[in-house]
Amino acid sequence: MWLEVDLYDERALREVKDAASMPICSGENLYGLRGYRPAFEARAMDVVMIDVPWNGFAQSKKIADLAETYELNIAPHNYYSHLSTLHSAHLCASVPNVRIMEIDVDDVPWKDELVDHPPVVVDGRLAIPSRPGWGADLVEPVAAKHVWEAGRLPGYSDAGMYRRER
Repeated sequence: MWLEVDLYDERALREVKDAASMPICSGENLYGLRGYRPAFEARAMDVVMIDVPWNGFAQSKKIADLAETYELNIAPHNYYSHLSTLHSAHLCASVPNVRIMEIDVDDVPWKDELVDHPPVVVDGRLAIPSRPGWGADLVEPVAAKHVWEAGRLPGYSDAGMYRRER
């Protein structure tokens, strides 16, 4: 679909776009309207990747709306969790310029336990929940069992197994 390139310098990104034979998707490393605007003005990307957890929902919506004024499609960057998936899905449902939404299918085996209503994907399409809020709530006791500790790889319950000896 595209070559994903994440650069902070819109001129360098534009050089890549001019040299590439395929569309360029970028932006997952950018933050806020001021981070995206220079790349939009330079026409440095074909598809805008927005990291909704980093930017927050309101700011992500503003970025998507600004992208639409440049006739750019968005693709939410989403490899975190079901809550991130729901945040990104709600963004997609609220703007007209969505190309596709990333979703992480290769994750920890307890991912579905973290929320009370995991997202439902059928035939590559995610159903927007009709429940209040984002459509699912965090199951805090499950989250508490999997708190990340420095030195432990994400997804592993044995904290000492990957801790560096000091």
